[in-house]
Amino acid sequence: MVYTVTFNPALDYVVRMSSFEAGETNRTESDELQWGGKGINVSTVLRSLGVENVALGFLAGFTGQALNEGLKKTGIRTDFIWLPQGLTRINVKIKAGQETEINGLGPAIPAAALEELFSKLDRLQAGDVLVLAGSIPASLPDDVYQRILARLEGRDILTVVDATRDLLCAVLPYRPFLIKPNAAELGELFGKTLTCDAEIEDCARKLQERGARNVLVSMAGDGSLLLDETGNVHRLGVPQGKVVNSVGAGDSMVAGFLAGWLEHRDYAAAHKLGAATGSATAFSDGLAEKEQVLELLNLF
Repeated sequence: MVYTVTFNPALDYVVRMSSFEAGETNRTESDELQWGGKGINVSTVLRSLGVENVALGFLAGFTGQALNEGLKKTGIRTDFIWLPQGLTRINVKIKAGQETEINGLGPAIPAAALEELFSKLDRLQAGDVLVLAGSIPASLPDDVYQRILARLEGRDILTVVDATRDLLCAVLPYRPFLIKPNAAELGELFGKTLTCDAEIEDCARKLQERGARNVLVSMAGDGSLLLDETGNVHRLGVPQGKVVNSVGAGDSMVAGFLAGWLEHRDYAAAHKLGAATGSATAFSDGLAEKEQVLELLNLF
């Protein structure tokens, strides 16, 4: 079974308008509610690709209840921990030519709730997959990802970490199955701007030497690069299409890669499905749907 953890889920209120002016009354042309958070995005896309999974994390209040019910209606299994105070955050995504985001803070997570999450993770079995994605709230200790991977060490559980900077570096000694920085984030780890494939590959290899088994680097319009645990480098561009949505494309790539790996146990196939899935989200108003993913997969 695949499990995803989202420490700070959200209701994403997406509004579309022809223009947006700060300080003025703006009226929408359309609006919709989406289920947000990087781990939840991974769960949603996995479900669309036919991969059963369980969404874990923390919810609070009536907004948390709405998110939980919404996920269940889409067929995603949930096992959230309910917090005694606060509200699951609401993020406002304004699409008016350019994209503007207003992200909520989210509820505080007490130590007892974190211990409850640890107890749930202790029940994972050999062969399960755990996805940790995104930043962590200020109420949690900085080493929470590290503590989770330490608890899972030696249990034959595949771990996927999509995080940045110190949060990512701290988990490398625990040999995560997959990490997925983008090119800018990868460069930040080494204090430089990466300008070519050779530089990206060199930095990815350094992360692999520090413990990461597979390093998948997303490069926006330049495609993606995978350095797999056998030492092979896989490079893909992007199919032709109009980018209309940047939210969740990286999460979709992670979901597609996992779906491809679980089906084929082949890194090249996993990379292609990951690239097609990330592109499908970038070319859509929402997250990738299976039909579009399969159409784009034929272009690689």
